[in-house]
Amino acid sequence: MQDSRTQIDSADAALLEALQRDGQATAQDLGTALNLSPSQAGRRRQRLEESGVIKGYRAQLDPEQLGLDVQAFVQVQLARHGAQEGAEFTRLLRIRPEIVSAWTMTGEADYLLRVYCPDLRALNRLIHEVLLAHPVVSRVHSQIVMDQPKADAPLPIR
Repeated sequence: MQDSRTQIDSADAALLEALQRDGQATAQDLGTALNLSPSQAGRRRQRLEESGVIKGYRAQLDPEQLGLDVQAFVQVQLARHGAQEGAEFTRLLRIRPEIVSAWTMTGEADYLLRVYCPDLRALNRLIHEVLLAHPVVSRVHSQIVMDQPKADAPLPIR
């Protein structure tokens, strides 16, 4: 079986680490940081984008500045596990803006959701009027984030 992963050398790894710190870095910035010419850095970046290693760029927003004062992780257990039930629940995940990410899990919970809400009342509504009201959901367990001592970190490249 052939490995379909993109080969990453040490210069690519350094470029990816730099881009995870600053997605707006120019080819000039990257070349200077990596001891490459700007054109070499730009070509490497483009190759990593085209191969799918770099999936895109996003602005990192401050949830509190946007009035999203409550972050929570919500575990959801489904009552039934058929393809149709999973598809129905996945549709719900996609249309709810307060659910910013979701994972399928092993163990007791079927899904782990990361949610941002303006306040506890909004979180309560999401849990009781949306999640528990969904016909396929049997149980919900939430944990409110008190603090985040380590911010979402870059992926380990090496």
